[in-house]
Amino acid sequence: MMHLLKFLFATLTAVVCGLALSLSGAFLYLSPNLPSVESLRSIELQIPLRVYSNDEKLIAEFGEMRRSPILFNDIPENFIHALLAAEDDNFANHYGVDPGSLVRAAAQILKTGRIQTGGSTITMQVAKNFFLSSERSFSRKANEILLALQIERELTKDEILELYINKIYLGHRAYGIEAASQVYYGKSIGEVSLAELAMIAGLPKAPSRFNPIVNPERSLERRDWILGRMLRLGRISPEDYQEAIAEPLTARLHVTAPDLVAPYIAEMARAEMVGRFGGQAYTDGYSVTTTVPSDLQMQAHQAILDGLSAYDHRHGYRKPEQTALPQAQWTEVLNKTRTISQFIPAIVSQVHNDSITVMLADGAEEPVAWQTMRWARPFINSRSMGPVPRRPADVVQVGDLIRVQRQADNALSFAQIPKAQAALVSLDASNGAIRALVGGLSFEQSNYNRAIQAKRQPGSSFKPFVYSAALDAGYTAATIVNDAPLEIFEPGMKAVWRPKNDNNTFLGPIRVREGLYRSRNLVSIRILQDIGMQYARDYISKFGFNPNDLPGNLSLALGTATLTPLETAAGWTVFANGGYKVEPYLIERIENRDGQTIFLANPPSIPSEGTAPADSLSPDQLLADSELEPQLMAERVIDERTAYIMTDMLQDVIKRGTGRRALSLNRSDLAGKTGTTNESKDSWFVGYNSDYVTSVWAGFDQPESLGRNEYGGTIALPIWIDYMAYALKDKPMHQMKEPAGMMTLRIDPVSGRIARPGTANAYFEIFKSEDAPPTMDEFENSWEAPSSPYAEPAELAPIDLF
Repeated sequence: MMHLLKFLFATLTAVVCGLALSLSGAFLYLSPNLPSVESLRSIELQIPLRVYSNDEKLIAEFGEMRRSPILFNDIPENFIHALLAAEDDNFANHYGVDPGSLVRAAAQILKTGRIQTGGSTITMQVAKNFFLSSERSFSRKANEILLALQIERELTKDEILELYINKIYLGHRAYGIEAASQVYYGKSIGEVSLAELAMIAGLPKAPSRFNPIVNPERSLERRDWILGRMLRLGRISPEDYQEAIAEPLTARLHVTAPDLVAPYIAEMARAEMVGRFGGQAYTDGYSVTTTVPSDLQMQAHQAILDGLSAYDHRHGYRKPEQTALPQAQWTEVLNKTRTISQFIPAIVSQVHNDSITVMLADGAEEPVAWQTMRWARPFINSRSMGPVPRRPADVVQVGDLIRVQRQADNALSFAQIPKAQAALVSLDASNGAIRALVGGLSFEQSNYNRAIQAKRQPGSSFKPFVYSAALDAGYTAATIVNDAPLEIFEPGMKAVWRPKNDNNTFLGPIRVREGLYRSRNLVSIRILQDIGMQYARDYISKFGFNPNDLPGNLSLALGTATLTPLETAAGWTVFANGGYKVEPYLIERIENRDGQTIFLANPPSIPSEGTAPADSLSPDQLLADSELEPQLMAERVIDERTAYIMTDMLQDVIKRGTGRRALSLNRSDLAGKTGTTNESKDSWFVGYNSDYVTSVWAGFDQPESLGRNEYGGTIALPIWIDYMAYALKDKPMHQMKEPAGMMTLRIDPVSGRIARPGTANAYFEIFKSEDAPPTMDEFENSWEAPSSPYAEPAELAPIDLF
């Protein structure tokens, strides 16, 4: 017996020593490769990029992982109980490794010959999720155990749980319990019920197998099992258990819906963030606040939608998107057809004498009143339509795939997706901040951003830049220019160029002011020839335009430059703010994952009334309100008096010219200009007061005529009016203050000189002091040596146009 005891003791000692040596050897072998657990304290979880409006409405979220980290103190107690009941009910007592769980896992291996469960504690799962792969091997498990032991020595239980619940994958791109709560229930983890908490706690084991959307039966079974475990562990009362077990499974997929639909803004912000931070923009938890107020952006989008729909209705109904669909295919076709903006797909299920009935994608059938269909004359081309329909059957038949819109009263109206496109850009005149931007009818239809990518000819909306150049070359608003026919032919030209006005009429000698508000092409061409092409291009480039976009011939006077709506609006801000160039910008502020501001927009400042010029200010005086960088002063590119005179003339465009529709806003502080290119391929209106500069373009992506009687004043201007009516509704009149160095004189309407007393139809005009015209007597006494630009208009010499 003694020999047996000694043998057993020696054997046991040998086993223990061998085991100790083996473990020591494994530790010595594995430990050099183990990461530092201390790095867990500073770990940065992947958090998506979020883009917000100026008033903190969510516009978009970018990133593969949906994650919203929360602190341990924000975790509901019942969730902790549910999680521990499901994953590690001995979590509070072990030191990172639960021997009992490992023994059970080993027994399963011996019994089945393969790994069934890993026997992992929550601490071991943290080690695996943060440092190791998902490979199933003994070496990886050994590393996991060693890391778990280190984690338990260096972190508290609360810290371990916080790391775990924010890291775990819970299906549908949701990482962490807060994201999962939002994805499955559309609310925060602190707002869900006990049954819902138990469902989320059941996901870490197998997010696909126990997913309540993909496998609701299995999910319900696991939820109830967890609730039963909580009851047996004394974590909930029998009453709580019965109430939770009776609760139906209510989970469904909640895709984060933006508070503000502004996809073009979102894409611009995303691109800028990637330019700043590369791929980390999607994962480092940045929050971007844009310059765009949500209400202005929504109004801009609605104005585009209404304006294009109105234009579309004027030119008739093209045809249903599909016809004579068999009823068996209706549901399938509707499910495959996307809603574009507010244009909902529907299939005509019945045609009545005074209405139609349509089927929607959810299977519901609703009526569409005949009065909403009366506009639907057959479209032939942009210049003609078929007969007026007399009944619904003249427009559609059963089985037609059409579009409808939901009205304010929830009724449906007959519609079609406009083929034409439009873009709108609205800038803060004082600093270039983008206040609204719409790049097309629908981002779902096309993500091509026409506001910043489409270079189109601005037509007559470009003329103010030519007139401004003339004012700084000695012209005045009262200068007389001949609106008369002109022929130009030079060697190399294939034909004589005979520019004409839009109505093919000529008014003879007229004032520069009248030439602008009446948009007389011949006046613009004569002015451009007189001031010189090189001077004009150099001058106009100061507004921020690329010289390569400005043609080097007289067609420039008619707006044949190629500019985007954003570039056009930015150029016009110079007139609106008194002569300063500003750069458009979209991002107001960038915050990191900790809510710290790492970027704050600091646009160059425009001196307010009474402010000293920038070159007279000290460095301390140039500091911005933000401490991130010094405040720069905006560059003055034209005389403030020139900007004032241009604004006064452009107000006449609205008062008595091509922009008269804008009088409906009942404001005296508005200035602007229409623009229409040859064959009405582009429609523009650009206008402003001292608050906002707004540019609107409409046309087809592949240039074609917009149709007979379609101009800047019929398409773009109504969109501009709808937007500006809202943008300015609560704002007082904001007229530009008359600068020093100006004078107002009574002018002879025929000669453009200072009128003699008693001159009929004399009017008052504003001038720069040094450019005041001579009196009639002074003019007559110096007639032998007239000076341009006050000389009587003469025939222009031939020039090299191309």
